Amino acid sequence: MPDDSQLIEREITSDLVFQGKLLTVREDRVRLPNGAESLREYVVHPGAVVILALLDNGNLLFERQFRYALRRVFLELPAGKIDPGEDTLTTARRELREETGYAAADWRHLGVIHPCIGYSNEHIEIYLARGLSRAGPPQLDANEFLEVLELSPAAARQAVRDGRITDGKTISALYWLDR
Repeated sequence: MPDDSQLIEREITSDLVFQGKLLTVREDRVRLPNGAESLREYVVHPGAVVILALLDNGNLLFERQFRYALRRVFLELPAGKIDPGEDTLTTARRELREETGYAAADWRHLGVIHPCIGYSNEHIEIYLARGLSRAGPPQLDANEFLEVLELSPAAARQAVRDGRITDGKTISALYWLDR
């Protein structure tokens, strides 16, 4: 294993810049490996899950959802944030049920991605869900609106290539499906 000590930055101070309902922004003064000081601003995120929900017919469940920050509708896999104190498998089960109305008999953790390493500590845990069955209608949050649809893995990969899927967590999770 390589020695990372010549790359590590050490926190000197940490200040709260903004505290929201979902995100926190911090500014830290750090000691650089060469002894100098610098500032680091970053977003603290609770983490999330993304689910490759594989139907018996081989298709995956997808969602169409409006994302306000970019002011457009995105095609993406079911996903959601981790609640405080919640383990990631519980989050995945909850989000699949709430957003799609499905439950899964078989769950497998595939990996983790860090989508914004330059400015956030966000991590997204990738799960594969199989043995899907309808558990009832979706139970969306009060201010959540989305449409559920099916795509074959081949159609999803084509949607990435032609620009219909640009969501990073969805693209990364589709890579894991092939493994």
